[in-house]
Amino acid sequence: MKTVIISPTYNERKNIGNLIEKLFTINADYHVLIIDDNSPDGTADVVESLMAEYPNLHLEKRPGKAGLGTAYCHGFKWALDRDYDTIIQMDADLSHDPNEIPEMIAKLQGADVVIGSRYCDGISVVRWPLQRLALSYGANMYSRWITGMPIMDCTAGFKAWKQAVLRRIDLDQVESQGYSFQIEMHFRAWAAGFKVVEHPIIFIDRTIGESKMSKRIMFEAIWMVWRLRIWKITGRIK
Repeated sequence: MKTVIISPTYNERKNIGNLIEKLFTINADYHVLIIDDNSPDGTADVVESLMAEYPNLHLEKRPGKAGLGTAYCHGFKWALDRDYDTIIQMDADLSHDPNEIPEMIAKLQGADVVIGSRYCDGISVVRWPLQRLALSYGANMYSRWITGMPIMDCTAGFKAWKQAVLRRIDLDQVESQGYSFQIEMHFRAWAAGFKVVEHPIIFIDRTIGESKMSKRIMFEAIWMVWRLRIWKITGRIK
């Protein structure tokens, strides 16, 4: 199967080289797409310098910071246009372990979406303060309750998709960013009848760089779950 790994970046210069090296060490046949939102720290320059060494490394540069959701939708469309069978999404800060990717891809034999889950086998998070862990776990309980999704980690950002799922979802209709983008994509796949399974991972919080979390992203997630429920009831999401 032809596989592409998509990772949006903004100021990840200190992490991106390490991530790219790890991915191609695992499997030199992977393709990797970095979507950079004009990072002031020169993240795109690092990627460009590695493209001669790794012919399967690709870079899409956007003019400015436009949000996680639009970055992933841009990457998904790029992948679909090039007919990749399997699309992986992951963070660039090494909080998602690249070594989990082969097993997540293998699980696609019996599923349509595989979620790298922090909460399907207890709580598997390293280096998070208790307040942030409680916020994340509570947000996932809230999302499950409102939407009805049987998913323990609704806000997970580490996933393996079959091409058919992303072709079925109208990416131009996806409205969310941040946490709520992950919730919305999970909901659209589940509501469309695709089989979504969770694969237990250990999430290790970044050691280099700064978190992109903000109050705006949190409030967006609070309201988005209600919008998703209403859209489902009214037939906007099928």
